[in-house]
Amino acid sequence: MTAGLLSRREWLAGMTVLAHAAETRAERGARVVQQALAALGGDAFLNMRDRVESGRAYSFYRARLAGLARMKIYSRYLTRPEPPVAGYFGLRVRQAFGKNEDVAAVFLEDGTGWDINYRGARPIPAEEGKRFQETQLRNVLYILRMRLGEPGLIIEGAGREVVDNQPAEVVEFTDADNRVVTVWFHESTKLPVQQRSFRRTGGDRSEEVTTLAKYRDVGGGVQWPHTIVRTRDGEKVYEQFSESVVINQGLPDNLFLVPASTRILPQK
Repeated sequence: MTAGLLSRREWLAGMTVLAHAAETRAERGARVVQQALAALGGDAFLNMRDRVESGRAYSFYRARLAGLARMKIYSRYLTRPEPPVAGYFGLRVRQAFGKNEDVAAVFLEDGTGWDINYRGARPIPAEEGKRFQETQLRNVLYILRMRLGEPGLIIEGAGREVVDNQPAEVVEFTDADNRVVTVWFHESTKLPVQQRSFRRTGGDRSEEVTTLAKYRDVGGGVQWPHTIVRTRDGEKVYEQFSESVVINQGLPDNLFLVPASTRILPQK
């Protein structure tokens, strides 16, 4: 049977590593992923419905600080189909900024969304919605929560390395659209500590690296990073420091909708 015909639970159960020393790349990748899922909270992580991260976010341009703000990020996972379907995207996000959260960006599962401020709400450009989805599809925590067992998703162990002075197991995720994400999992904690992928923008190929640190229990045994740093071609572009992360808050639909009384502005 192929992974694409199995539910996530069946896929995980079927990936038990054989009890012999010589692992194949696929067996090694499956073992590391199973260990990571257990470290992240097991079923509690896989069944996480929503999340609220509160803290500060910093953006950088050419290695210089370009912006900082109080941020509150609301994320809600949609129910993924079983068996899983290639190309499915199941996440809604509202990124709110400022003390009163009066500036926000909303990203919906169909690639649409809104830029919201005191003037009104403006539809986001299609390329911005696509860029957001691409970032999530390459995010190891989204992959582990939503994409395991997806048709065409190949998971292979790639040995051991030291990253940021930490011994780590390396795993490569390759999907049906040839996205390749290399992830380093801490050898002791089993948690993902860094990931790398490459993207093309126009004719240029960029290396994007995300470092995940300061994992804490955010409820029910679920571990989530409170520090996230992203670089592009070696230059820092984003930092997020969460002071609070909570899960399963029952986030309502209207959090991701534009109120009827809001003025709709033309798209830029």
